[in-house]
Amino acid sequence: MRKTDYTLLREQLTALTAGVPHQTANLANASALLWQELDGINWAGFYLAEGDLLVLGPFQGKPACIEIPFGKGVCGSAAQADSTFVVDDVHTFPGHIACDGASNSEIVIPLHAGGKVIGVLDIDSPLFSRFTSEDRLGLEQFAAALEKNLWGN
Repeated sequence: MRKTDYTLLREQLTALTAGVPHQTANLANASALLWQELDGINWAGFYLAEGDLLVLGPFQGKPACIEIPFGKGVCGSAAQADSTFVVDDVHTFPGHIACDGASNSEIVIPLHAGGKVIGVLDIDSPLFSRFTSEDRLGLEQFAAALEKNLWGN
């Protein structure tokens, strides 16, 4: 598996999204960029907050769950805790929601606007323990760049 250059990934994201006022298009391009640049993944995309639910947003991969309540599954738990969750084996995560049975590990990073959680970046892998501390840091910085470009954080 090739190593991801997260600095270059953020630069590519900024080139795609800076000054572009269309949230859906920006999130679609961000998910496509992740899909193109990350090895060993089978899903990359976004869930956006609507009330007490996370609702499926732009993504790359197989069809996915449409609604996830805050506090449920990896995505809902990360959103409720406002904390990045890295799960090495999703089958051991209490209440895991299996949208794609091929997924074995996952990283979920909350997204913010106006000081509150407005969604999550969710990336799944068919590999166990796919996401390292380097991936976590790089993807958190990717999410921060996305927040800045889309919501002015």
